[in-house]
Amino acid sequence: MANHDEIDDDSPYRVHSRREIIALLTSMMEKNQLLSLLIKGGSESVITSILEVDEDDDSLIIDAAPSATLNESIVSSKRIGFEALYNSIRITFNVDGARQVEYQSRPALKVDIPESLVRLQRREYFRIPTPIAKPLRCTFRITQADGSFVTVVTLLNNISAGGVGITDEKKLLPTTPGAVYEDCQLELGDNTLVSVKLQVRDCKEFKMTNGKVVNRFGCQFIDIPRTVLAAIQRFITKLEREQNAKASGMM
Repeated sequence: MANHDEIDDDSPYRVHSRREIIALLTSMMEKNQLLSLLIKGGSESVITSILEVDEDDDSLIIDAAPSATLNESIVSSKRIGFEALYNSIRITFNVDGARQVEYQSRPALKVDIPESLVRLQRREYFRIPTPIAKPLRCTFRITQADGSFVTVVTLLNNISAGGVGITDEKKLLPTTPGAVYEDCQLELGDNTLVSVKLQVRDCKEFKMTNGKVVNRFGCQFIDIPRTVLAAIQRFITKLEREQNAKASGMM
């Protein structure tokens, strides 16, 4: 799951026009478009939206995170990423830092209008966070050298049609980049379970709020069957609808 905001400056997917950037962000604001705010290299994310585009101040006002701890983490981050799926186009951009402000008598965050952003009409790279209240799991069945099997259960952080982000709280899963796991079971909610082949793309240590250090992985689907991909896309659509409903006060 590559970070496509790192696309070269001369790429046709990267937009540098300030007028286009402001027009796009304003349109997203007017339609209450949800964005994923990513910190710590994408290992932690929250859902937010744009509250105001201030061209004169060269800034965006966005919804604050739901907890003070998360807001502190965001404000202390030097690099903040944003992702959104807008009109079937994936939008990504980065900003350098955020400040806590108050907007219409509620907590908010202020960031600079990005100097550039990336537009990719490729849905498979859009990552969406999974519900925190109802954690889902990704289970690895690993073959040992002696032919025996060991099972490692991880938590599913986010999902796209290209791969998943997972947390290994017990640090049992080998962290070798490029390692391929043939037999993985992925929970998609509503008692739906699919089998996938995963390749480890990256791994980072992450310190949780309780002080515990865990491993967070970015994994890519390998040779995924069409039926499984269709089930994952339906699940992503369901999550998007639920998050949009919550944002509009319908849930």
